[in-house]
This record gives sequence, C-alpha cells and structure tokens, in this order.
Amino acid sequence: MASLASFFCSLSMMIFLFAAPGRGTKNCFIDSIYSFGDSIADTGNLLRQGAVGMFAPIGRFPYGKTMNNATGRCSDGLLMIDYFALNLNLPLVDPYLLEGADFRSGVNFAVAGSTALDSSFFLQRSIVTPVANKPLSVQLQWFKTHLNSTCSSPTECSRKLEHALILMGEIGGNDYNNAFFQGTSIDSVKSFVPQVVDRIVSAAKEVIDAGAVQLVIPGNFPIGCMPSYLTMFYSSNPSDYDDNNCLKDYNSFAMYHNQQLQAATEKLRQSYPKVTLMYADYYQAFMYLLNNAAKLGFDKDSVHEACCGAGGTYNFDIKLMCGLPGTSTCSDPTKYISWDGIHLTQEAYKTMAQALIMQGFAFPNHNIHNQWKC
Repeated sequence: MASLASFFCSLSMMIFLFAAPGRGTKNCFIDSIYSFGDSIADTGNLLRQGAVGMFAPIGRFPYGKTMNNATGRCSDGLLMIDYFALNLNLPLVDPYLLEGADFRSGVNFAVAGSTALDSSFFLQRSIVTPVANKPLSVQLQWFKTHLNSTCSSPTECSRKLEHALILMGEIGGNDYNNAFFQGTSIDSVKSFVPQVVDRIVSAAKEVIDAGAVQLVIPGNFPIGCMPSYLTMFYSSNPSDYDDNNCLKDYNSFAMYHNQQLQAATEKLRQSYPKVTLMYADYYQAFMYLLNNAAKLGFDKDSVHEACCGAGGTYNFDIKLMCGLPGTSTCSDPTKYISWDGIHLTQEAYKTMAQALIMQGFAFPNHNIHNQWKC
C-alpha cells in the first residue's frame, strides 16, 4: 500500500517540522497546496466571511488556544492541512478570503460548514443548511477565478498546477451532519450518498482538467465515534455500540460513503492514468488514533469526550457549543482527541496527519515515491 509519503520530497522530510515555516524547497516537485473542503480544512475563510450560529465562537479563545491565536480554525490549533504544508516545508496555506495574502504557495478554498452538494438540494428535502454555506460549486468557482487572475493562459495554469498538491476535502460530512442532526433517518440520508460522491469526484475531474496531476481525495470520519453523535443519538441498548463504544449504525454509514467514494475514485483514476490520485482513508487513520490513544499520549478515559464543552457524558451540547457562556475547556488539550465534540484537537490532527503520511492509510497499491522525490 502506497502512503502519502509518496507525495513528499524525500525520506528526510517525513519528520514533521515545528519551526516557523519558510518557502518550499527549491527543487521539490510539490511547491504549492490547493485545498477544498469544510471545517476540517478551513484556515480562516468562514471567519472572514462572517462566522455565525454554532460557528460564532471560532474567532476567539478558547479556539486557537494551543497556537495562542484564534485564526478561524475549528480547533485549539493547527489542522491536518497545516501539517501537510509543514511536512513539505511550505508556508501554512492562507484562506482565499484573506486580503493581501501571499498565494504563491497555494490557496485554501475550504469553508467551515460547507457541503458538497448545493444548498438547493437540501432545501428541496426540507433540510436546513447554514446561510453562509459555500458548497463545492462555489469553491470551484473561487479556484477558477484565482487561476484566471494569476495565469495568462490555460497552458500557464496547467504548468502551475503540475507542481501543486490538491486536497479535495474532507467534504461531504456536512451533507450528512445537517440531515442527521435534523432528524433524517439513516436510510433516507443513505439515498443521497451517490449524489455526494458524484459531486466530489466531478469536482476532482474539473481540477484535473485544469491541469492538476496530484490529488488527494479523503474519506469520511467514523462519525459514530464523535461526541456529537454519541450525545445526540445516545442509546440505552448496548448492542448499538461496538467494541470502541462507538455507534455501529453511524460508523456503518460512514463506511458506506467511503466505499462508494473509493470505487468512484478508482474509476476516475482509470480515466486519467497519468494523474496520481490518492484516496486518503480518514476513517482508518482515526481508528488507528482511537485504538492507540494511550500509547500516543492521549487520556484513554477521555477518548470520547470533548475538551471544550458544556458537560454531560461526552461534554457536548449542540445548543451550547464550545466558546459560549456556560462552557469550559480542559486544562490540557493534548490529552484529548476531540476539541469541541465535532472537530479534533491539534494533537489529534497532528497524529492523524502523521499516520496518513507514515502508516500507509492511502491508496492505490503501488509505490510512486520516485515520482515525487526532490
């Protein structure tokens, strides 16, 4: 199984860098990152657009507590995209909506709360999406607008993207979260998985057609292990839980999405044999984190609890999100996997990113390291 290390410059760069980031290695094949997605990858777009509702607190402490700066990231610190950039010796990727940003090393189009499908799809099904939703269609338009403003021709854009790593998410999680949290049944939500998957893969195709040759398409997390789901869909029936005390049905749903996405990614790969198209298994990377929590330095008794929340078994209340009056924050976020019940801590994201790069939670099954060496 090829790992995401295949994307990076050399074996010597596989150890994470914690110093202040600088310009990329001069001769490294990858010199920029372009990212799409939701709150798992958003480095500040929603904050600049106007964070409201459950996202309102992300622009102030305790968000950003560990990095001592509330940047709009939905965590106490850095995200996986940040660790990918650091591992490539690139600057952290600035959000598209940041005025005066230096986009020479890439652009982040991800917006917290975003869906893969357009809001109209959910409106037809009486499922409410955030007013600030910037679905993949909007993020793709931002991407094209950016290219048009920085390239003089499609050929120049294509050459520019040849040296870029494209992260297609994580995206699609909110398509399901919005539906589940509003009472839609698993069977009903399952019915629109094909549309979500098709939108992700068709977006990847558009980026490839623009000239991209190195893409990562991430799968969904095991949502049945998240404090938000464990709280909102609590069951008194022990058979509803697996050996990790996660909700079986919701994890099965996540696996169904991932299976469909992997199959669609493989078809896309066959259509573009010269493009390196990797599926990043966020599900198994998270399970690696959960199953090895104590060895990795996390508090084994708090693996299903949010660091920041309003109490209860899992320290989560959808009506009283982290940062609002009445909530409190754990003293040491590095011991927790979950930050606010929905998003992970910096330490958990770091561990997951490291696992994705080093532990082989990526496909396809061939070694392509020589294509990416410096």
